Amino acid sequence: MTKNLGKKFLNLAKYPVFWCPGCGNGILIAAIARAMEAVGFENENVVAVTGIGCWGKADDYLKTHSFHGTHGRAIAAATGIKLANPDLEVVAMVGDGDGATIGGNHLIHAARRNIDMTVIMSNNDNYGMTGGQYSATTPFDSITSTSRYGHVEDEFDIAQLVKTAGAAYVAKVAVANPVLLQRYLEKAFKKGRGFRFIEVVNICPTHFGRNNRLGDAINMLETMKKNTVNMKAAEKMSEEELKGKIVVGEYVDKDVDGYIKRYAEIQRRASGQA
Repeated sequence: MTKNLGKKFLNLAKYPVFWCPGCGNGILIAAIARAMEAVGFENENVVAVTGIGCWGKADDYLKTHSFHGTHGRAIAAATGIKLANPDLEVVAMVGDGDGATIGGNHLIHAARRNIDMTVIMSNNDNYGMTGGQYSATTPFDSITSTSRYGHVEDEFDIAQLVKTAGAAYVAKVAVANPVLLQRYLEKAFKKGRGFRFIEVVNICPTHFGRNNRLGDAINMLETMKKNTVNMKAAEKMSEEELKGKIVVGEYVDKDVDGYIKRYAEIQRRASGQA
C-alpha cells in the first residue's frame, strides 16, 4: 500500500487545508487518495459528493469531479448522480452531523436500496464547524457546547444501523490506524456494486477534545489506539470491559445485485425488451 502516495488524486493547489491543527480529516483524505490510486480509479470517472460541515470541505482537496450540496443531502445528491450516469464512481463524504443527524433518513434508504456508491463518514462525535454542538453519535454524558452538564442521550451505532438497513459492505475503523483505514477503503472501492459504508471514528481536538479534557491531538490519537479493539477480541470481552472501547472491523460483506442493475432491468421491462 505504501507505494501509492495518492498524489494523483490530491489537489495540492488547495493546500494548506482548511481544517484545524490536529484534525483527523487530514489523515482520512490522504487515505482516500491513496486508496483511489491503489485500485486504479481515474480522476475523470470519480465524483466526490459532500454536504456541509468540516468534512464537507473534503471535495476541495481531491482532483475529481465534485458536487457540494446542502446540509444532510449529500447522499441524496450522490444517488441522483449515480442514476444519471451509472459509469461514474460516486463517493459521498459525510460527517456524523451531515450524514447521521440531519441526513440519517437518506443514509438508511440508500443502504436499504443498495445504491451503488461508497459513503465515507467522518465521525468526530460533534458538529465541529459550527461550535461543537452534540450530534447523533455524541457519547452519553459527554460535554459539548449544547450539553454543558453532560449529554443526556445515548449515541447512535451508525455502522450497525447501516448493516441492519441492508448495505452490501459496512466497516468501522479508527483514524488512528491509517493502514487498516486504507485497506477498508480499497475493499469498498473494488467491490463496485451495492451500498458500501465506512464509519471512520475521528478526533476533534478543537471542540470535543477540549470540552472533555482529552488533551491535544497526539493524546487523543494515542488514547484512541489504546481503546480500539477488533471484533474478534470484543466477542471475548464483558460489557464492562467494552465500556469506552472502539470496536472496529467489517460488519458485513456480501454480494448483491445493486440498485443500478435492478433499475436497468425494470427499464427493460417497461420498454418491452424483457
